[in-house]
Amino acid sequence: MNKVKVLMVCMGNICRSPLAHGVFERLVKEEGLSDLIEVDSSGTHSWHVGNPPDPRSQEVAMRHGLDLNYQQARKVTSADIDDYDYILAMDRDNLAILQALAKNKESLNKIALFLDFAEGIELSEVPDPYYGGPGGFDHVYELVEAAASGLLQSINQRFNKS
Repeated sequence: MNKVKVLMVCMGNICRSPLAHGVFERLVKEEGLSDLIEVDSSGTHSWHVGNPPDPRSQEVAMRHGLDLNYQQARKVTSADIDDYDYILAMDRDNLAILQALAKNKESLNKIALFLDFAEGIELSEVPDPYYGGPGGFDHVYELVEAAASGLLQSINQRFNKS
């Protein structure tokens, strides 16, 4: 069986999507599914290509036992839309950009808001913490943790791997 490929996407790929990438990747590893699920992240804009995650994202991640130092920002490509099974936007603006890259209905069906998978969360978008204080990064961490759990449950149900 081919790996299920999951791509987390935000604007610059330095705040939200790296946290979502790290949280989901850890969850996949803890469940022993690393040989079945591949995780990556990217941004819809190229401002930070090649840079590591924002220091505030890294600090929040480290407090939760995650190291994001291996990640490097990159811009999403049209090839990503073809290659990934789940393309998860952190907000509606990035969702619209991803949908514009989709070539057909099959590709469109792969693209969703990440928080669509978060049970018990009334928000539909992960807020961008870039211009806020450290509390915004903690809030983002909580949201992506909830969505990551729901996403893994959804993938397990889809592929009967529960």
